[in-house]
Amino acid sequence: MAESVERLWQNEAERRGRVRMWLIIAMVVMLSLLIVLWAMLTQPLLSAVTTKPSSVNISADHLKAHVRMLSETLVPRDYRHPENLDRVAEYLRRELASAQGKVAEQVWQVEGRTYRNVVARFGPETNERIVVGAHYDTCQPYPGADDNASGVAGLIELARLLGQTQLPLTVELVAYTLEEPPYFRSTLMGSAVHARALKAQGVAVRAMFSLEMLGYFSDEPGSQSYPNPVLQLCYPSQGNFIAVVGNFDQTGLTRRVKRAMRETGLLPVYSINAPGWLPGIDFSDHLNYWQAGYPAIMITDTSFYRNKNYHTPHDTAEKLDYNRLARVVQAVYAAVLAVVPAE
Repeated sequence: MAESVERLWQNEAERRGRVRMWLIIAMVVMLSLLIVLWAMLTQPLLSAVTTKPSSVNISADHLKAHVRMLSETLVPRDYRHPENLDRVAEYLRRELASAQGKVAEQVWQVEGRTYRNVVARFGPETNERIVVGAHYDTCQPYPGADDNASGVAGLIELARLLGQTQLPLTVELVAYTLEEPPYFRSTLMGSAVHARALKAQGVAVRAMFSLEMLGYFSDEPGSQSYPNPVLQLCYPSQGNFIAVVGNFDQTGLTRRVKRAMRETGLLPVYSINAPGWLPGIDFSDHLNYWQAGYPAIMITDTSFYRNKNYHTPHDTAEKLDYNRLARVVQAVYAAVLAVVPAE
């Protein structure tokens, strides 16, 4: 009898030991999966970032003047007002030409109305190029200061820097229209028109940068939200950073751009690579370059995950932080140069 009881206790101890072992294995596997998921999402930089102070300056006052012009004078900028969009295009042509860009238009028709992208090229004429774009239209007849006058202002001031830079290949800046509904995700988006034209011409795009809302920041805890609660474990709760966004095919480009932007030491820079079904990952013009087979990322203040004035009449010029917007543009300039091939 005693032997039977002892054998039962031994069997029970062995069973508990096996359960503990499998629990430990399961915990290790789960922790490993979480680490892999974190690495895939956030693209951590595996070596130390050495700050390289920027040698260029961007005027916060110039940025503010562009945003006010677009959001207060040249309004409304929605698809129902093509005459105002033409006024915006003329303003952009003048500004980009004054920055020494070779300016052209890309024109197409939608339901009997004419719409246009404004294109400015810098550097020598090469088949391979870098594309940087920002949409100048708005959702509804709203001011659209952050969405996306901030991105367009950044594009103009980036042009001024590129106009003073010796480049080994073409850098093409594009101001798009028809990014917003009802044409969002359609073949009529300005960026879709542009990406298709590049593909048809056999142009090699080294990288595309979509500048989508760059000017809204907050240092308040809890001011930053995310499309999934898990992301709160990986990123700050304060909306005081700029984000580099790509899908899983863009991990190398994302890491390179983030490193270059961080090296300026001008502001916090985070990145995410995630599938397109995660809300926000493909919510801008870079989507059309992915569909054309080109490498592309979005640079953003995270849009409605931070700026609650998004797509409302309250998205106005006085709510933006122009000093930090200037730092973003300086960091974007550094990132563009970082993906330029060595001469």
